[in-house]
Amino acid sequence: MNALKISFAGLLLVLTALWLLADTFIPEPFTYFSFRSVFIQYTGVIAICAMSVAMILTLRSTWMEKQLHGLDKMYRLHKWLGITALVTSILHWWWATGTKWMVGWGWLVKPARKSSDPQSLPFLEQLFRDQRHLAESVGEWAFYAATVLIVLALIKRFPYHLFRKVHNWLAVAYLVLAFHTLILTKFSYWLQPIGIIIALLLMGGTLSAILVMTGRVGQGRKAQGVVDSLTYYPSLRIIECTIDVNRDWQGHMPGQFAFVTSKKREGAHPYTIASAWDDKEQKLTFITKELGDWTSRLRDWLKVGLPVTVEGPYGCFNFSDSNPQQIWVGAGIGITPFIARMKYLAKVPGTQQIDLFHATSDFDQTAMDKLSADAKAAGVHLHLILTPQDGRLTPEKIRQAVPNWQSASLWYCGPALLGQTLRKDFQAKGIPSKNFHQELFDMR
Repeated sequence: MNALKISFAGLLLVLTALWLLADTFIPEPFTYFSFRSVFIQYTGVIAICAMSVAMILTLRSTWMEKQLHGLDKMYRLHKWLGITALVTSILHWWWATGTKWMVGWGWLVKPARKSSDPQSLPFLEQLFRDQRHLAESVGEWAFYAATVLIVLALIKRFPYHLFRKVHNWLAVAYLVLAFHTLILTKFSYWLQPIGIIIALLLMGGTLSAILVMTGRVGQGRKAQGVVDSLTYYPSLRIIECTIDVNRDWQGHMPGQFAFVTSKKREGAHPYTIASAWDDKEQKLTFITKELGDWTSRLRDWLKVGLPVTVEGPYGCFNFSDSNPQQIWVGAGIGITPFIARMKYLAKVPGTQQIDLFHATSDFDQTAMDKLSADAKAAGVHLHLILTPQDGRLTPEKIRQAVPNWQSASLWYCGPALLGQTLRKDFQAKGIPSKNFHQELFDMR
């Protein structure tokens, strides 16, 4: 999370600093309209740059994933940038359009526009000025469309398959807004550092938008497969699905996840891989809980022999550290990455002492027997917390069960609220932030 916050804040600070090298918030003379002019430029720069970086992040670059410590973190940054673009673009729109309304209502008096001789302007600058009316008109409508699409993306109740489709339309709105920016950005910016950054981000965002619109994102990381076996645990409302994948799948590390498409209309959904990779078997196992609209229908849709597409692997929740001890906390379906790691350790034993805490409100004897067998084979000390009878898992319970917790790293996957509680409590007790690892796994 630190890298995420630093990246987000650093981007906004750098953009602001570079803009201040080219302009000022205190123009002379300082009037409503002179401030409006520079503020529109500033908010426009922040909005389009934030949207450009958000668009670039949709490419799911492996290099960026490593820098931000996981695709889940990239998607969190993507969300923050989307909200930033929404807020600043609303400010941009209001100062541009709202001022015109206030002039029309008689609240403000617009100063006389300075006339300029077209002959005295460079050819390119005059060409841009000739397109201003068009850029303003299409930019306003693109702003309305982008605002609706971003708001829909933030509404969790909006169905995922519809979210996926309409969210891709943002790529079209982005291209229009990129044209709007190109024409209406103050011409003097282009020869300064802020102009160079805007130009680079516009190029990167435009390329990303084209790849999104043509369905090319993640194309080089896709493999075809078929459903090999299905096991349903009624009391847990969980499906265990094993998929045979072809040789396009290059393997994965325990704790990583993949996007799986079993129905084209529904699109790809992210699922944590619950198996260690064996190059001879070429199989992937996914454990999915019936939580949403699509996952609740998976049991009726999935059939042995059904063709699927798997894209990945993604994620940096890979259990890699040098601590002598690790504490794993898998709450509910968050147990999945730990299952994969235990299957790996059963084949390639490690030297770290590991305590796994699995908190669940549901119980299935067959599933728990499998979990216990995996823990035993991996040399992992399993702590099962059935919340109806044992109560909620708390930081105090973990510390009581693991006396040497101060020398351990903590790996958490599960509901966000419990993760926040554990992070805050353990960091307050002295565990460094670098030793707390959490899979955010929130892709919208």
